[in-house]
Amino acid sequence: MDFTMVVIPVALVLGALVGFLMYRYQSRAAGVQLQAERERMDAAMHQKERDIEMQAKEALHRRRDELEQELSGRRRDVQREESRLDQRRGETEKRADKVEKRENELGKRQSAFDKQARELEQQQQQRLLEVERVAGLTAREAKEELIAAVEKESRDDMARVIRRIEEEAKIESENRARKLLVVAMQRVASEQVSEHSISTVPIPSDDIKGRIIGRNGRNIRAFEQAAGVDVMVDDTPEAVMVASFDPVRREVARRALTKLILDGRIHPTQIEKTVEKSKKEVEVIIKEEGERAAYDAGVPGLRPEILRLVGKLKFRTSYGQDQHAHAVESARLAGVIAAEIGANVEVAKAGGLLHDLGKAVDHEVEGTHAAIGAEICRRYGVSPVVCNAVAAHHQEVDQECLEATIVEVADAISGARPGARRENLEQYVKRIRALEEIACSTEGVGEAFALQAGREVRVIVSPEKVDDLAALQIARDVARKVEETLQYPGQIKVTVIRETRAVDFAK
Repeated sequence: MDFTMVVIPVALVLGALVGFLMYRYQSRAAGVQLQAERERMDAAMHQKERDIEMQAKEALHRRRDELEQELSGRRRDVQREESRLDQRRGETEKRADKVEKRENELGKRQSAFDKQARELEQQQQQRLLEVERVAGLTAREAKEELIAAVEKESRDDMARVIRRIEEEAKIESENRARKLLVVAMQRVASEQVSEHSISTVPIPSDDIKGRIIGRNGRNIRAFEQAAGVDVMVDDTPEAVMVASFDPVRREVARRALTKLILDGRIHPTQIEKTVEKSKKEVEVIIKEEGERAAYDAGVPGLRPEILRLVGKLKFRTSYGQDQHAHAVESARLAGVIAAEIGANVEVAKAGGLLHDLGKAVDHEVEGTHAAIGAEICRRYGVSPVVCNAVAAHHQEVDQECLEATIVEVADAISGARPGARRENLEQYVKRIRALEEIACSTEGVGEAFALQAGREVRVIVSPEKVDDLAALQIARDVARKVEETLQYPGQIKVTVIRETRAVDFAK
């Protein structure tokens, strides 16, 4: 038992010692192995560094060789360029020597020429003095006579050339314009306008006038207040006059009064109902006429507000011409002309349809109908080109496009054709007198006569005071003054007559 107790501790101690020795040995072996691995890695890194260093040195050597080769090539190029420059320098010096020699020769020649010129000038002065002595005229007087003779001959030749060129241009332009306008008018071929606003209401008998007036004027006052017009009941047989500055009001009043006369019941209550009903009917007509005009003219996409104003032109006249039909006719003419000369057909049609749009409201808004119409078009989003055509169709503003000129031409064609418009006698006489006064106010004009209902003015000038060239200038001056002063349809021909009369008496 005691032996066992001794052996066990000894065995444990020996086991612990052996384990420690084995651990010590393994630790030392691991350290040796780790040290060997480190040495191997260090050797590999040193080898890699040497390899990188060798590669860098080789690359450096290669780059240096390349740079040396490039530098050698550039040195050769520089040497060749220096040789070329030396050669050019030598050639330049040779040329400079030649130029210097030539300048010396030219200087000698110039001296000789100057000497000869002085001698020739002296000889010319001597000859001139001799000619003046023989002719009895100084050089200045002879020059003035020669210039006067040449000027007279040149003016005559110039007048003939100008007249010939103007005649050729006039014939050519008239032929082309005539062909273009004939084509346009043949394609449109619209009838003469015969519809006008009517301000006279027929009545079956004069007895109805009393019923229209009513007791103490009650009915006529109620009608005038409801319709916004003036009713004139006078001695005109079987007719009552309706007057208003607004053509739409006048049409409403005409319709309402016609219905009241047919119905026979004329009193304030019935008058108000009839006038209101007539207003609605006229509004429907205005809308339909505006849409029909846009359809007939081929101008789609217009706003309802603009179509309504176009429809109101149905009841608006100018010199007796129905402005609604005039707008459609102008749009068609403008479209045909634009198609013939290659302009924008859509813009021309729209400008022709809307060019007199301002006349629908010119009694309500201040300004010319062209400016009013252009402002309305801009307000409702119409194209700026069309707005310019509307504003410039009477040349109140500058025409910015070809279509504006086409609209002006179409408006003139529609308004100037026979039967399109009426002109009262007083305005006609004033225009004729103004035409003759403008012609007579031009310097050099003796008499002037307006012919062909103001379509031509003939100007008589004195042949002693006015030559052919001045006659042409007088014709242009008179035409320009007429354009700037008068308003007229179509065109006015200005004819200047310069005639020489030879008179003698047999005794």
